[in-house]
Amino acid sequence: MASVIFLILAILSCSRTSGATSRGGGLFEASAVEKHEQWMSRFHRVYSHDAEKASRFEIFKKNLKFVESFNMNTNKTYKLDVNKFSDLTDEEFQARYMGLLVPEGKTRTSQETVSFRYENVSETGESMDWRQKGAVTAVKNQGHCGCCWAFSAVAAVEGIMKIAKGELVSLSEQQLVDCNRENKGCGGGIMWKAFNYIINNQGITTEDSYPYQASQQTCDSTHSIAATISAYETVPQNDEEALLKAVSQQPVSVAIDGSGAAFKHYSGGIFEDEDCGTHLTHAVTIVGYGTSEEGIKYWLLKNSWGEQWGEDGYMRIKRDVDAPEGACGLAKLAFYPLA
Repeated sequence: MASVIFLILAILSCSRTSGATSRGGGLFEASAVEKHEQWMSRFHRVYSHDAEKASRFEIFKKNLKFVESFNMNTNKTYKLDVNKFSDLTDEEFQARYMGLLVPEGKTRTSQETVSFRYENVSETGESMDWRQKGAVTAVKNQGHCGCCWAFSAVAAVEGIMKIAKGELVSLSEQQLVDCNRENKGCGGGIMWKAFNYIINNQGITTEDSYPYQASQQTCDSTHSIAATISAYETVPQNDEEALLKAVSQQPVSVAIDGSGAAFKHYSGGIFEDEDCGTHLTHAVTIVGYGTSEEGIKYWLLKNSWGEQWGEDGYMRIKRDVDAPEGACGLAKLAFYPLA
């Protein structure tokens, strides 16, 4: 008799648990539907038919669950949020919004034998923010074009032009996308080839003269030159101290692994992702560094995904990590142009 009562109680218990789980799942589903509608309104997303909306909702729901689960962990030094990328798969996101192409077997350039000019910089200071020095233009948006390499290179050139010449001018990424034959336009590229183009072309024009189109067009070589560089150099590899010396002197173009879901949905704080690897997929520009109120050292990255991503288009990412290649591999491949 006792065993029969136990069996009945066990069945009732399972039933209640199953019902609670079902209700919990139902609550999330209803919440996700509402949040997807709000998200569509916020980012002006319109789907061509119901089937597309349904499939995009499933991707959004998966990303929403990831974000909400992550933010429940109070030990993290950063937060995530749904953003304009949240109905894209990781593969779609990488194809559209990154575009770094590191030549196979070549993580260094022919410049690697050149001495590092900032080797003897002795005073880097506790912090640096090139925005406060007037050497950083407004955050830009590469859109559906895999040309992060062009935005990273241009931001570095804009910075050194301000430092050397005293004037901040927004320069043309579109010129690089259209005319830099060594790179592949929206199909990807790398920053040192962009610097080579600017050197060989005797300069680059302004963004106003040659505005960004988010797609590759026919090269227009009729624009006047607004900025020139004489050369570029490579920061010693896997050396955050060398990188610090360089960034203390000017904004620096770096390659980074930006492929993870956490990187994609970063909304603020100091980024540190254990799953972030060193497979370099994206290009950004380091425009500063500092230490948080909690004592965490960070790099300040300027991205090219618009102001709605991250901290108004920027990311703070942990500095002086245990790995020599830096967080997300940011110390593996870094360049700076010379006026």
